[in-house]
Amino acid sequence: MQRLIATALCTLSCLAMADCPDWPNRRAETEIAALAAQVAQWDDAYHRRGLSLVDDEIYDQTRRRLEQWQACFATDSAATAADPLDGSDGPIAHPVAQTGLAKLADAEAVKDWLTARSDVWVQPKVDGVAVTLHYQQGSLVRVVSRGDGSHGQDWTDRARQLQAIQLQLPIKEELILQGELYWRVQNHVQAQAGSAGARSKVTGAMARLVLDEATAAQIGLFIWDWPNGPSDMRSRLAGLVAMGFDESAALTVPLETAEQAGHWRDHWFRHSLPFASDGIVLRQGERPDATRWQAQPPHWAIAWKYPLRTAVTQVREVTFSIGRSGRITPVLQLEPVQLDDRLVSRVSLGSVRRWQQADVQPDDQVAIALAGLTIPRFERVVWRMQQRRRVEAPTPDDYHFMSCWHTAPGCDQQFVARLVWLSGKKGLDLPHLGPGTWQALVDARLVDGLLDWLHLDQRRLQQVPGIGEASASTLVASFQLARARPLASWLRALGAPPGADAIPADSWDDLEAISLTQWQSEPGIGATRAKQLRTFFTAPEILRLRQQLHEVGIAGF
Repeated sequence: MQRLIATALCTLSCLAMADCPDWPNRRAETEIAALAAQVAQWDDAYHRRGLSLVDDEIYDQTRRRLEQWQACFATDSAATAADPLDGSDGPIAHPVAQTGLAKLADAEAVKDWLTARSDVWVQPKVDGVAVTLHYQQGSLVRVVSRGDGSHGQDWTDRARQLQAIQLQLPIKEELILQGELYWRVQNHVQAQAGSAGARSKVTGAMARLVLDEATAAQIGLFIWDWPNGPSDMRSRLAGLVAMGFDESAALTVPLETAEQAGHWRDHWFRHSLPFASDGIVLRQGERPDATRWQAQPPHWAIAWKYPLRTAVTQVREVTFSIGRSGRITPVLQLEPVQLDDRLVSRVSLGSVRRWQQADVQPDDQVAIALAGLTIPRFERVVWRMQQRRRVEAPTPDDYHFMSCWHTAPGCDQQFVARLVWLSGKKGLDLPHLGPGTWQALVDARLVDGLLDWLHLDQRRLQQVPGIGEASASTLVASFQLARARPLASWLRALGAPPGADAIPADSWDDLEAISLTQWQSEPGIGATRAKQLRTFFTAPEILRLRQQLHEVGIAGF
């Protein structure tokens, strides 16, 4: 159940469904070679040195991306993916091969897999380090790391230090057990905490020559198969209980339908377990004799991984959203990716500075997670293209809280954002006026300035594509509501800086007369805010808006 086989190659049919990059062969060779070298570095660190340089979900998806590219460009230098187990074997042969697991994509695939099978059982897919335990005459004689499934490292000395591994068992026949060493975690809920580096902690511990007592006590053992045990599952589970492996038996339950499989997958994903897990495993109760097992995914067992907590996807474009106050927000437009029950196609980076620090450009591979299980969040750049096409952010000096009060080149976004704020709940609270309607009015050149809509009638509104007689009538009624709104609502709608209501005022003239010193003397208003307020109430652009409101009879102006 380690990364080694859990990241089994995506089938060619799966790869064929993916879009291939529109690259010339020379660029394809460069990009593939660079990504292959990175994956090889991760493999070497994990299998040789016990170090996990990247989260397992990120590794799995990056490797699949590499395989997709290699399938797209079957050049001599990139025809096949390097085996992640290359160089990970050891000198000790497993008495029975560790088969690993292929993975099912979704509930429909689970249903298809179950169709021709009976006597199927399900258990959590423990996120740990796979081992083989070999007993003779009731005594532990050898513990072998998974390695390449056929051969692994001799971990017997370190395993003897683990409280979870029994050195003596009440059984005299030769006993071969396959299982997972895991890091103990109390009340661990995978949906909330993820794997929390649990597998890496075990891998790192087992790479040491000597384990301290506290570390040894943190490592548990989950037995997921008894290759030379009874032929039926119920007898094997009863035997495991008799040997003291109650936890393994209790978490192996029968199932008959794909719906039941979905239930257990969701249950173990969202409820506490004593270990990290990354999915479920479906096993037929009866399987071939162990002498026939091979170090490759079998037909009698399969994995169904949990929903991704972190997804790796490609950046299609980097765009920039400019808000009402002139704030520039970089937005990554992504290849759509499923996270839990959400399809994510865009994510905000919050600020230009963060985008620059992250150095993310179109075509880069990025990791995306859900914050609070609902909001897409940029995590990191997983892989940068060797040949990058760079985009430039808008110039920050061009956009601020006093820019774009009317349509002008480069002002489209901020101007529409001002209109949306003006009609929104925190402004004039005008019904039936959302971003789409405002954009339509701007596109029709009926609104070029922030207050042009005050003069629109039903006849002119009906000339706008998509606005009929009924809609035009509704908009006119909404516009009329604005004329009765009080001064305080209009100040918020126009975007006056916070604190504009700190000094009681009955009219615009009163506010315009307040000096910088007077503003700054008010509680909660510092030098910067006072300067913003003074600028707002004396700026020529704002004074023109004030004059327009005065001319149409808005109270206070």
